[in-house]
Amino acid sequence: MESIKEKLMKDGFEGFVSVKDLKEDFKSGGIPKVEGVYHVLRLKDSEPEFLKKGTGGYHKGKEPNVCIDELRQNWIDAEPIVYIGKATELYKRIQQYIKFGSGKNVGHYGGRYIWQLADSDDLVVCWKCVEDSRSVEAAMIAEFKMNHEGKRPFANLQD
Repeated sequence: MESIKEKLMKDGFEGFVSVKDLKEDFKSGGIPKVEGVYHVLRLKDSEPEFLKKGTGGYHKGKEPNVCIDELRQNWIDAEPIVYIGKATELYKRIQQYIKFGSGKNVGHYGGRYIWQLADSDDLVVCWKCVEDSRSVEAAMIAEFKMNHEGKRPFANLQD
């Protein structure tokens, strides 16, 4: 059976760099400075452990953490794609996301649920260069919802 990584690679995704590695040396990730979409993956089969207080920063003074029950309601068992994002510049947007997950106050409040996963450093980021990232992201989320009884990826809070 084909792994999620193999499927995504066939679809043009690249990178597959851990959050931990990006936190340690973001520039070594090789993320391009072009428009695109990206996925955050949890490649473990185990049940997630949710943290009451995650590592996400406070953007514009907003509390990034939600109750554990809300996290459980959004979780989809055995689904490795936990977030789908878009970027006018992948390098800058993913960098903001990683900084937010390190507790910094930056402009990336979306996808914040992943920072309440105890193993968030083990998550993997991959990306695909595309034009019109907004449309591509919307199509990817719509396809995901079709395959998951109308549910979005765990950390996508809107379509």
